[in-house]
Amino acid sequence: MVTHETAHSGLGRTRLYAMAVASGIAVANIYYNQPLLGLIEAEFPGETVVGLLPTATQLGYALGLLLLLPLGDIVRRRRLIVGQFLAIAIAATAAALAPSPFLLIAASVLLGASATVAQQIVPIAAMLSTPDKRGAAIGTVMAGVLTGILLSRTVSGFVGAHAGWREMFWASVPLALAASFLMFRTLPDLRPALRLPYREALASLATLWRHEPALRLASMVQAALFASFTAFWTVLALYLATPRFNLGADAAGLFGIVGAIGVFAAPVAGRVADRRGALSVVWFGAALTLAAWVVLGAWASIAGLVVGVIVLDIGIQVALIANQHIIYALEPAARSRINTVFMTSMFLGGAAGSALSFAAWSYGSWPGVSALGLALAVLALAASCLLDERPGWRPCAEG
Repeated sequence: MVTHETAHSGLGRTRLYAMAVASGIAVANIYYNQPLLGLIEAEFPGETVVGLLPTATQLGYALGLLLLLPLGDIVRRRRLIVGQFLAIAIAATAAALAPSPFLLIAASVLLGASATVAQQIVPIAAMLSTPDKRGAAIGTVMAGVLTGILLSRTVSGFVGAHAGWREMFWASVPLALAASFLMFRTLPDLRPALRLPYREALASLATLWRHEPALRLASMVQAALFASFTAFWTVLALYLATPRFNLGADAAGLFGIVGAIGVFAAPVAGRVADRRGALSVVWFGAALTLAAWVVLGAWASIAGLVVGVIVLDIGIQVALIANQHIIYALEPAARSRINTVFMTSMFLGGAAGSALSFAAWSYGSWPGVSALGLALAVLALAASCLLDERPGWRPCAEG
């Protein structure tokens, strides 16, 4: 039996890569339905609720972050992770068999909630690694997450076009079962460091927010950065459809592949955070995001968009890895609950960014969206200047 306190026994490559692969398999389930909407609508003509499938999946993911992530601190993690992968298999089966859009939406909510198992795995990478290699371990697992996000839409679109939308969900079932078996075989049986009722675990989220200034600021920084990220992607298809470019939605999808360079930036950012400290990496990521919006706003061409999206994606991912490096060092026995606060804040920021970008587009077209992205990046950069990695510190108390 392994506890939180005895977990620092090193993290072998086999286990680390297994965790990265499993995380990618899990998170891919959130995005499978996006390229399939047209095929699903064709099977259920006139059912406008089909358009709610991506929203239902994201809602399920948000609920899973809030309600399931805290369990990682109070139950045996391997058992929880294996169980969530089995839940993915069940939800994917339900989606493949769904006779109506309403049951498909219900299955999508369960699929999104179960897919948060990826965020159960990331804190284990921090737990099992030594402090001097924590950033590299987090970066490797997050590279798996990003690869899963990238490949999910491509694979789903291919399978849907050649076999059908139900076959994509059927294909998800053996993948989830394989990931469940992989985690059962490779993860240690981590015993929780504390006995805490589930209700108290949820209540402690507010306590962690109040008592951990580094968690608050890291969450705020990443929320602002993710808001600027979603602001770009929310209106990209609308921008490309304007007379300046006259391009369709398929062109917007290709920009996702362009931005995939962030996958390679994640492990590098983790190693730099290990050697030079995470703070400088957070600042660098926020500065890159700011630079990206300068390019996107001033260089109104396809080339400008390509350069901007590459810099934007690297900036967001670099800051994310560094912020995770900071928060996972705060309180070992509360890593899952800390991750709950951090990831929920990040996704709330993303939702706000999407809503604000629509308003900015309506009132100011692309210059308005660029101004919004710049403002969010400046906010993140300013907040990152208050960050500190020292335990027990208080921002602005010195000097």
